[in-house]
Amino acid sequence: MNLRSTVDFLLYQWLDVPSLTQRTRFADHSRDTFDAVLDTCERIARDKFAPFNRLVDTQEPHFDGERVVLPAATLAAAQAYAASGMLSAAQSYEHGGMQLPYTLEAAANSFFACASVSIGSGMLTTGNANLLMVHGTPQQQTAFARHEFSGRFSGTMCLSEPQAGSSLSDVTTRALPDGPDFAADPLGPRYRLKGNKMWISAGDHELTENIIHLVLAKIPGPDGRLVAGTRGISLFIVPKKLVDAEGQLTGERNDVALAGLNHKLGWRGTTNCLLNFGEGKYPVRPQADGPFGAGAGAIGYLVGQPGEGLRCMFHMMNEARIGVGIAATMLGLAGYYASLDYARNRPQGRPIGSSGKDAAAPQVRIIEHADVKRMLLAQKAYGEGALALALYCARLVDEQRTGSAADADEARLLLEVLTPIAKSWPSEWCLEANSLAIQIHGGYGYTRDFPVEQYWRDNRLNMIHEGTHGIQAADLLGRKVLMENGRGLQLLSQRIEATAERALAVPALAEHALALRQALQQVAEATRAAWATGVPADALANAVPYMQAFGHTVLAWIWLDVALAALHDDATQSIAQTQGRIRATAYFYQYELPKIGAWLQVVSTRNPICATMPDAAF
Repeated sequence: MNLRSTVDFLLYQWLDVPSLTQRTRFADHSRDTFDAVLDTCERIARDKFAPFNRLVDTQEPHFDGERVVLPAATLAAAQAYAASGMLSAAQSYEHGGMQLPYTLEAAANSFFACASVSIGSGMLTTGNANLLMVHGTPQQQTAFARHEFSGRFSGTMCLSEPQAGSSLSDVTTRALPDGPDFAADPLGPRYRLKGNKMWISAGDHELTENIIHLVLAKIPGPDGRLVAGTRGISLFIVPKKLVDAEGQLTGERNDVALAGLNHKLGWRGTTNCLLNFGEGKYPVRPQADGPFGAGAGAIGYLVGQPGEGLRCMFHMMNEARIGVGIAATMLGLAGYYASLDYARNRPQGRPIGSSGKDAAAPQVRIIEHADVKRMLLAQKAYGEGALALALYCARLVDEQRTGSAADADEARLLLEVLTPIAKSWPSEWCLEANSLAIQIHGGYGYTRDFPVEQYWRDNRLNMIHEGTHGIQAADLLGRKVLMENGRGLQLLSQRIEATAERALAVPALAEHALALRQALQQVAEATRAAWATGVPADALANAVPYMQAFGHTVLAWIWLDVALAALHDDATQSIAQTQGRIRATAYFYQYELPKIGAWLQVVSTRNPICATMPDAAF
């Protein structure tokens, strides 16, 4: 079974994506056009990305004093991706897009992530432009987003700072009005920014004509002091090179300077930068009375309203979180495919018969050993389950955009609850899949003779990318399951119950349905118990075990729903494919779902052992 057959099953037999063509927005499309997009992306990923995955890992980006140098293969891959139209795949025709369902876009991008997540594709650029299409002015969309969709410009998100990390309340980058006419600029209110941003993926390179940074900064109050907390944060477009109202380069460099490249464990093919904004390396339009002195300060254009920067940025952050979840998923599947191939071809050991091992018998392939099968089955359950979850979330995005008002509102709430899981569950469990892939390879697994050690290194970053594991857990238990009086959690519970009800009528799945109902009840009880005191510190001390249990329950539901589709549509699959999905479901219910009891025990009792551990006792 390969990735394409899995994607096809999930899109066409499980999610029924072709039914979206009955909606006006997607009426020009059909199964044939969807297949053509998948064919194109699969081919580009195979030809331009996969052959160079090891190359970009070993030939890290470096700064030669003037520019960042990347392998030529990276440029070729970026150009092929842009030429495919995938940067604007889900955008409207009038914006140069293909008006494809987002579900199809997400599925097509999975091929690139599987081939080489380190080279990357267009996640940040597309997310940057999509944010501007919602929160930017028409002129900002023309000058910036339009050129990002075409691949002429690329985009970043600049949130973290060296001293603040994930604590966005503590950002200190300042933005001051650029002269008395600052509000009259056609590109938006013009400010000068000064500060430092850290961990900026694709923050500097020569792959595109320009780089469009979306930067969080604070506008000082009347007293000259920065407003405390996230309510004081605003969002600015800060281009590397200045442009006119149509997005044409003016020939003037903005005061955005590369301060250093971070050399990472994984994702080495993508630059990761410390950027200085407004430090004076590239003075811009010198003014004797500029807010930071003559020519100092990077020019930025306000997006939306002052103080609403984080609300705007969440549009890109949530999109990026689903993207990171897909990246983690595809790394897990890449390791699975590699270790499956190895296990099918590596002879070692002999089977255990009724009287033990026969040392004189010929060796068998290691896939014939029960423990190797266990490790392969775990990888399959993690990777294919995570892909199903990601595409389910993508389908909710399409529902939110094109469904009826009631359906769109339900999709919005379900996405709120599921986004922390869609990002964090694959980041943890597909990383475990990569560890198992190394284990199957034995000693060869931790050498560079095989790709599985790189997959693990690349995937280890995803528990930190776009909001750490702990932040996602606190968001889930501290906000998402409570928002709107818990309506999102209630909607999710209803969908899980509906799947369990259908599965009860199928003898092969009835036992799983009962286990799913019990797990859902355990999660509900733990949610109430965690908040029984009403004290956030009590509830959130064990937010990560809660998220692990919640995530496993969600994945159990996803697998049961997939199994129902597999049994219903078995005519479109081989017997082996159907059996694979049914057995992966059984594995998840028998080996994985029982784990939630231990996780929820500490949540329900509000176990204080971690929160009360004295510093000195460590």
